[in-house]
Amino acid sequence: MQKIMIKTYEEPELNSPVFVGGLPGIGNVGKITADYFIDKLKMKKMADIYSEFLPPQVFIFDNVIHLVRVSLYYKKTGKKNDLIFLTGDFQGTTQEGQYELSYAILELLKKYDVSRVYTLGGYSVGKIVEKPRVLGAVSDKKLIKPLEKNGVVFPSGEPSGGIVGSAGLILGLGTEMFSVPGACFMGETSGYFADPKSAREIIMVLSRVLKTKINLSDIDEKTKQLEDITEKMKQEAQNKNSKEDLGYFG
Repeated sequence: MQKIMIKTYEEPELNSPVFVGGLPGIGNVGKITADYFIDKLKMKKMADIYSEFLPPQVFIFDNVIHLVRVSLYYKKTGKKNDLIFLTGDFQGTTQEGQYELSYAILELLKKYDVSRVYTLGGYSVGKIVEKPRVLGAVSDKKLIKPLEKNGVVFPSGEPSGGIVGSAGLILGLGTEMFSVPGACFMGETSGYFADPKSAREIIMVLSRVLKTKINLSDIDEKTKQLEDITEKMKQEAQNKNSKEDLGYFG
């Protein structure tokens, strides 16, 4: 058996496509964003990628199994650049797997003459963020000003630990081995749970970068649900502290 197996559904003719990759990671921010675009733009599936570098498991939905995978989708926009999006169930589980899967994805995309690579992820700040920023990192400094105009920020020294995982590797290998420029968009998140609020900020930035309109109503609803939960948690914590304080008396 091969270590990476690709099941192709369509090989569309695409016009200078922009590639966007969002796999599970910190706060699931990248995957939430990619899945939202795929759903709202009604993208078509190009390929599923299976690999021994992914966890050895199947999910079960309504008693039907689903072998874990990463998948590619496309959208013909009728504009200068068509779109290819990557989503999936997991990232590679080892360092070797991260490299092999990232390279295989880029190798598969080579025949489409991808013009730009954008990767998505979360930037954990370890606390609830009221207004998440979208931080950026680029492969070419010329990309900074146009991205700043679309709401991406480039604070000096952040993120201090670099970009770990597929969001970093796809961007890095895309630049060094395939000569495709790009950027990574990182939404601030507590990192405690799946974070639609952070994903919403990237969705707005990415829609401006891609010049694509996206209906935000569904992500707004999920964001509101998250805010209600966090507010309830804060209230419970305050009530608990108040009771503990009263324990000092009597």
